[in-house]
Amino acid sequence: MEPYWEPVWLTLKLATVTTVILLLAGTPLAWWLAKTRSWGRDLVGSLVALPLVLPPTVLGFYLLLLLGPDGPLGRLTQGLGLGTLAFTFPGLVVGSVLYSLPFVVQPIRNAFEALGERPLEVAATLRASPLARFFDVAVPLARTGFLTGAVLGFAHTVGEFGVVLMIGGNIPGETKVLSVAIYDHVEALEWAQAHWLAAGMLVFSFAVIFTMYRVEKRWR
Repeated sequence: MEPYWEPVWLTLKLATVTTVILLLAGTPLAWWLAKTRSWGRDLVGSLVALPLVLPPTVLGFYLLLLLGPDGPLGRLTQGLGLGTLAFTFPGLVVGSVLYSLPFVVQPIRNAFEALGERPLEVAATLRASPLARFFDVAVPLARTGFLTGAVLGFAHTVGEFGVVLMIGGNIPGETKVLSVAIYDHVEALEWAQAHWLAAGMLVFSFAVIFTMYRVEKRWR
């Protein structure tokens, strides 16, 4: 029997890597969505929010087609000597980033939109560069949005099932995350093992959300 810590460690590793990538890539995207008046904003915003309503198995299925050996991205990675991303940890990261994207981008976008233009205009009159206005004014004032996005992205990744099962399969030590491990225990009628893992996720999720509310309240 595999050790309990293995899927737990893999899940935390996946959630951490996914959250970092989403914060780095999602912040400029959220800024653009909040500030642009381009005709394409609604189109891009709809694509970002699509995982909110799209069944995770649908997203996982199409990712499997894209990243598999016969898919366009799969052929590209094979041509680069990287092999295929399907049924690997990097493949899990790709699926998790796409599936958790709206949970990180939307809170940050809302925080940027709530700033208004006045703080940035004041910074501009003090001859602050656009980069300085962003990092020294917009980012600190939008910190609650960053906190909410990071927490929701991390917690959502921890609880993923459909996407990770479709794109990663069930490989112990490589792609078998906590939600898949719980499913395996239930399928094998190992109720005690499933209960311990599920109860741990329940307590963890509650603690994360409760802590987020407390920190947000203090910051505000």
